[in-house]
Amino acid sequence: MTKSLCFTNGHILTPHGREHSLYVADGYITSYVPAPATETIDLEDGFLVPGFLDTQVNGGGGVLFNDSPDVQTIAAIGEAHARYGTTGFLPTLISDRPEVIDRAMRAVEAAIAAGVAGVLGIHIEGPFIAEARKGIHDPAMFRKLDAETKALLGSLKSGRTLVTLAPETCTPEDIADLAAMGVTVAAGHTDASYEQVRAALGAGLTGFTHLYNAMSPLQHRSPGAVGAALEDEASYCGLILDGYHLHPAAARVALRCKGPQRLMLVTDAMPTVGADTDRFLLGDKLITAVDGKCVDNNGTLAGSALDMISAVRNAMRDLHIGLEDAVFMAASAPAAFMGVSDMTGCLKPGLRADMVWLDREFSVRGVWRNGSRYVSEGSLRAA
Repeated sequence: MTKSLCFTNGHILTPHGREHSLYVADGYITSYVPAPATETIDLEDGFLVPGFLDTQVNGGGGVLFNDSPDVQTIAAIGEAHARYGTTGFLPTLISDRPEVIDRAMRAVEAAIAAGVAGVLGIHIEGPFIAEARKGIHDPAMFRKLDAETKALLGSLKSGRTLVTLAPETCTPEDIADLAAMGVTVAAGHTDASYEQVRAALGAGLTGFTHLYNAMSPLQHRSPGAVGAALEDEASYCGLILDGYHLHPAAARVALRCKGPQRLMLVTDAMPTVGADTDRFLLGDKLITAVDGKCVDNNGTLAGSALDMISAVRNAMRDLHIGLEDAVFMAASAPAAFMGVSDMTGCLKPGLRADMVWLDREFSVRGVWRNGSRYVSEGSLRAA
């Protein structure tokens, strides 16, 4: 029997403007025309928007991907973030040993095979990064790319692979090799010169991980990685809009340079998101969530306590943009970046019914992943 949903009495954000109804059958959007359905959802003059896609999720629900890179951890992270509107995500592995990278990749394959909701692939952030811009990463894990490691990074059999690296730690040929294997390559935790980043872009680099943070800054005689990112029209940049990683003016400069089409909202979330705990271990370092940020004992930022609906609201406030642009940055831009726009990222016929219902105050009222509802009742306000 076909399971169908009809959403009515709301503002439905589509690629061509706002509609007022949307029809779903067997997990896929079929039309904007209301029709009899198994279930009719009254949006109560709220908004139906594409489900958010987060390309940088270290943890959530009290668990960290690095600690236990397995299917159970991936599922727990996905469930923790779903209540905040995230319908697709890349579990993110912070710099670790090759054998842990291998375990994490095999776990993602198993999670996708098992039908764990929302898993789009994996983000391997490091260990091919610069000690000068290490942030919270453990430099004992850092290593150079070699043929064996490149083969490992290109070995995912299902889903997408995103690798964050520092261009100065490898060659443009290394980046070209990864891109040829279908790996999406982003620059991050890098002290590279403008020229090194330009060479990497020419070789197949297509993104920048948490723009401005842990990368060589824009200076008038040395544009650095930030200058290369802002100048390049084709690449995508992630922004952590938690009020701590970026000054709002810096984010607005990025918006002026790149436009919402090439900016992505990311959380860089840690285990505290969607959990009762306010502390966890990252390796041997105690990390504490204080006043909405995650820091070690020295005050160094260690990921974030951000969730996606908060990122959307912060974008509207800090970037002075409307809901359409903020949602594009949270859904459509990351879908394009990761090459999954043919599956998800906007509300149009033929795509998966990955959707978020927001009320007039932009709080989450409901979440659907592939047509299955996650949030059932009430308004869930982000932490």
